[in-house]
Amino acid sequence: MDEAEVLFSVDGALGVITLNRPKVLNALTRTMVNQMDAQLRRWAGDPAIKAVVVQANGGRAFCAGGDIRALYDSGKAGTPLIAFYREEYVLNTLIKRYPKPYIAMTGGIVMGGGVGVSVHGAVRIAGEGMLFAMPETGIGLFPDVGGTFFLPRCPGEIGMYLALTGARLNAADALYAGIATHHVPVAAWPELLAALARDGGLGVIERFQRDPGPPALASLREHIDAAFSAHSVEEIIARLEAMASPFGAETAALLRTKSPTSLKVTFAQIRAGATLAFEECMKLEFRLTNRFMRGVDFYEGVRAVIIDKDQKPAWAPPDLGGVSDKDVADYFAPLAPEDELVL
Repeated sequence: MDEAEVLFSVDGALGVITLNRPKVLNALTRTMVNQMDAQLRRWAGDPAIKAVVVQANGGRAFCAGGDIRALYDSGKAGTPLIAFYREEYVLNTLIKRYPKPYIAMTGGIVMGGGVGVSVHGAVRIAGEGMLFAMPETGIGLFPDVGGTFFLPRCPGEIGMYLALTGARLNAADALYAGIATHHVPVAAWPELLAALARDGGLGVIERFQRDPGPPALASLREHIDAAFSAHSVEEIIARLEAMASPFGAETAALLRTKSPTSLKVTFAQIRAGATLAFEECMKLEFRLTNRFMRGVDFYEGVRAVIIDKDQKPAWAPPDLGGVSDKDVADYFAPLAPEDELVL
């Protein structure tokens, strides 16, 4: 297999991007981000390219996120890779504003940075093995890559639920939540791509889409909306515990395992994002990233979940009561003018 981290090709009217790090679940590197950005800009100006498809090699994952270990190592060395996030958020914005149809073919794991290079496209095709999540609060971060924009725009309080819990969705759930636009069985993807390559027209997708079955998320919607419409994380947990149901008890217990700082910042982030334009959301996220990369919970979360795998992070502070409103507000404060994200 070609060792390039990301492959580019042209098939008829299609520009095709293929993520190519299957051994590490196609985790995004800075090189991949920069190469995708440059190629997308070239194709935007090429009249022969009618649409762009992004897919992945390997089968197990479309993309499991950014290269968290590299970000951890650089931060622990005292040189956090803030530039990676700056470039990644510029790429996310380019995809959101792309002048041609951007079609994401998502199968297997789609998390974090993988969501950022798929969910902002005009067409998001979910294969039957899709597993979507934004699990950042479990490693001391927040749901970035445009989560500030797309999560508040999910139906009801589903976005807040996904943001705080890191809950996993299958293809049916992703369609219900608006994360995906179509379900096409993976076996039909080659034929679909061939049809798209002939003229780049999106109408052909309807011929291939299938019903993925009932979404489990729909049956939880009443509980989700009732709990996650609360005005604080503490109140969300109280409402969940008062439900006296397996969903309530399990979800409350799950939230108590997450970084308290991440939970409170994420709650404020999702509420704020509901009224912000996409570019404003990305600028806000860059401020948050700067603060999290210079904090402690990200490094402790990665240690516990990815490096030592003991699943016992020692969050600081260890509980929600230790995170004040001022602490949260400080994460959102403007950076020095020269450090802000420019889009």
